[in-house]
Amino acid sequence: MSTDKIVLQAEDLKVSFPVRRAGHSTTVQAVRGVDIRLRAGETLGLVGESGSGKSTLARALMRLIPSEGTVKFDGLDVSHLKSGAFRKERKRIQMVFQDPYSSLNPSLTVGASIAEPLKVHTKLSSAERAQRISEVLTLVGLNADYADRYPDEFSGGQRQRIAIARAIVLNPEVLVCDEAVSALDVSTQNQVINLLEELRDKIGLSYLFISHDLAVVRHISDYVAVMYLGEIVEEGPVDRIFEAAAHPYTQVLLNAVPVPDPVAQRATTKLLLRGDIPDPTNPPSGCAFHQRCPFAMAICAQTAPPKVEIPGGGAAKCHLHTSGPVLAGRPINSLTEAEITAETATGKDGSAGESLAAASMPAPSRVTVPGRPESSL
Repeated sequence: MSTDKIVLQAEDLKVSFPVRRAGHSTTVQAVRGVDIRLRAGETLGLVGESGSGKSTLARALMRLIPSEGTVKFDGLDVSHLKSGAFRKERKRIQMVFQDPYSSLNPSLTVGASIAEPLKVHTKLSSAERAQRISEVLTLVGLNADYADRYPDEFSGGQRQRIAIARAIVLNPEVLVCDEAVSALDVSTQNQVINLLEELRDKIGLSYLFISHDLAVVRHISDYVAVMYLGEIVEEGPVDRIFEAAAHPYTQVLLNAVPVPDPVAQRATTKLLLRGDIPDPTNPPSGCAFHQRCPFAMAICAQTAPPKVEIPGGGAAKCHLHTSGPVLAGRPINSLTEAEITAETATGKDGSAGESLAAASMPAPSRVTVPGRPESSL
C-alpha cells in the first residue's frame, strides 16, 4: 500500500553522452529534464519505445552513469555525494537487470553472488552472511541449499529469482526492475511478477518497473510514466492512463496492444505512428513528438508544450490541451471528427491548409473515432 512518503525523487535530471560521427563530435541527449517521484510502497511503471531513455534514466537514478540535476533518496540529495558517502546510501536502492543469464557471475556460486553486497555494506560474520543468504533464498521461493550451486544449473526464471534475492539481501527501500521479466516465457513471467508483488507486501518495497509489456505494467503498477525521446510526456494513475490517455503518444502505445475480441479491436481508436524516434543528437524543436504525431499543429514545431494537469490525476505535455481543440484534460480518444477536421483544415495561425503532420508526410494516417467511420488526416 503506497503512502505519501517520497522514497525516490528526481528533479530536472539530464543525461548526455559525447559521440563522434563522420569525424565530428556531438552529444546524444538521452534524458532531458525528467522529474519523477516514487512513493513508499508504490510501483511506478515506466514505458516507452526502445531508445526513449528508460534504461538510461534508471542508471542515472542509481548513479551508475554521470548525470545533471537532482536525485533524492528519502529526501536526501545524493546527486553530489562523494563515492564513500554515497556507498552508505546505495544499499537503499538496488537493481534487477533484464538478462538473468548475464547478470550473475558464472564463476561464483549462488551464495557467493548474494554475499557480495553483504561483504561491501555490512560487517556480518561468515555465519551471519550464510544465515541471511538462506533467508533471502527462501523468501524468493528457492531452496536454501541452492547457495552451493552455480548459475548454469538453473532455469531463466530461477536465475531471475536469484538476482532478486541478491538485490533484496540488504533490505533496500527501492528496487529498480529494468525489463526484469521480458527475457522470460509467459508462465515464468507471471511467477516472477507474483513474487515481486509478494515482496512488496511483505518487506515494504517500492518499485521503478521498466517494461515494454503494457499488460504487465497495468497489472503491477500504481502509477505510470510514459517516456519519449528522453522526456516524460505523460504520467498518472494506472487506470487513468490506460482508460483515458491524454497524450497522442500514450494512445498510440495502447493501440499497439492487440485486443482478443475482433469487434472490440475494430471499435478502438486507431492512431498510426509514423517513422522512428528522431535522432537524439538533434532532437526536434518544440514538441519532441510533433514529427510523428497525427494531430500536430503549427505551434507544436515552434514551442515546447506546457505540463497540463489532467482530471483523474497526473499530467501531460501536449498542445492539444491548450491550443486547437483545447481538450483541457479530456482524453485523446474523445476527439470528435469535427475537431479533427477543423484542425486539419486550419493551422494555428488561422490560415487554411493541412495540419503540420499531414503536410510533412506523404502518406496520410488513418484515424477511427469510436462510433464513426474512418476519416483521413
